[in-house]
Amino acid sequence: MSQARVAAINPKVLPNVLFFDRSPLSEAIVNSSSQLESFLDRHPDIELFEVVLADVSGGLRGKWVTRDKLSTVFADELKLPISSLVFDSWGRDVEEWVFLSGDGDGCCVAEPWSLAPMPWGKRPMAQVLVSLDHEDGTRNGLDPRRILGNVEARFRERGLQPVVASEMEFFLLDTQRDAQGRPNHTQRDSVGGALGSGQTYGLEAMAEVEDFMHAVRECCEVQNLTVDTLIKEGAPSQYEINLLHHPDALLAADQALLLKRAIRGVARSFERIATFMAKPFGELAGNGMHLHCSIADSSGNNLFNNGTPQGSPLLRHAIAGCMHTLPDVMLLLAPTMNSYRRFQRGMHAPLAPCWGYENRTVALRVPAGPLSAMRLEHRVGGADAQPHLAIAALLAGMLYGIEHELEPPKALEGNAWEQLEPSLPQHWNDALDIFRKSRFVAEYLGASFQEVYGLVKQQEIDEFGRHVTPLEYDTNL
Repeated sequence: MSQARVAAINPKVLPNVLFFDRSPLSEAIVNSSSQLESFLDRHPDIELFEVVLADVSGGLRGKWVTRDKLSTVFADELKLPISSLVFDSWGRDVEEWVFLSGDGDGCCVAEPWSLAPMPWGKRPMAQVLVSLDHEDGTRNGLDPRRILGNVEARFRERGLQPVVASEMEFFLLDTQRDAQGRPNHTQRDSVGGALGSGQTYGLEAMAEVEDFMHAVRECCEVQNLTVDTLIKEGAPSQYEINLLHHPDALLAADQALLLKRAIRGVARSFERIATFMAKPFGELAGNGMHLHCSIADSSGNNLFNNGTPQGSPLLRHAIAGCMHTLPDVMLLLAPTMNSYRRFQRGMHAPLAPCWGYENRTVALRVPAGPLSAMRLEHRVGGADAQPHLAIAALLAGMLYGIEHELEPPKALEGNAWEQLEPSLPQHWNDALDIFRKSRFVAEYLGASFQEVYGLVKQQEIDEFGRHVTPLEYDTNL
């Protein structure tokens, strides 16, 4: 049984943010059972429940279960194949790996706080997020939630607690594509064409989609997803929704995952498509997933804050660790072929490991603001990244820098694209090669995960390599 999270306000971390402790197992069983009974009493109309499992490729797997069977999920009695965690982007088995161990089952372990209605459906349904552990109860090193949990546990062993928030960009598009199969914008000019600009931070542009945005916000309230701000982004039909910081990295990743699901679900109910594809339009800005992170002690004090605008030595160590390990984890931050189209000069995507204060051209930005909110912003990951793996990559890099007391170079001032040559992997194959050879990935994220994830991405690369594009026909036929 997963350990329930007990909420208690800790104002030293952030106001109005919940702090979650891991309860003893006996208390977890009682809490989850009472939560389940209370939920069923409050929602007598819900007959079907989606059991949601996050795989390594960012897909959501699982089963639909009837109301009378939901108790078996909370008793860890629902099973799924372990291979459900390592499907490729098309939901296919990894052929080189799947049958080596017999393709056995694992046990679903429910996360009680995630039990919530799905307001976007045509009929009343609810969802619950699960991890997939081994049948003997041991944690599964291929489950993205467990991978992140293991990294977070290493912080706790040092008396440290990461405080994490995500910013999620997406495009809201028509369901119908054009004659060439390309997506159509929903934000258009007066003659029906795509706008040249998306009215960044435009309030009137937000008003044009107010029904959709209110539906997303209300859905998040129902699902206990703590939304901070909703924003019009720079490209036509592009928006951003930010979540509040949480002194629980696993909770922050869960919420990022479920926010994407909620946005997609609400978009379908409006007969629209919400996409987190990194670069759906070659000439426009892509979709990023920026991650904000600080580190608190057991009393909730921000350890990046030493009373100066420069921040503490711990902040410098964390930044240096992220810079040092960025090439190793690029495959997790940019997991698809399309991901690498996002990395272009002037497109708000960094091309080299670098950092600076209040500078949006760098990979690691230290935002301005109250010293009590001193943090780093990780700007490399795309919105197509699996949130648990992206946050695990961020935290592992920070931890590496802290453990080795690394020091970063001088903070960069001015335009990073003009001062630095691109040095992060610019191609999918290169990122995969570095990932597979990384001792850091094996030590901090797990050698088994490193091996299997590498096989997943190799299978996807091979699939793309078998297809000839229309541009090749236009050029060479």
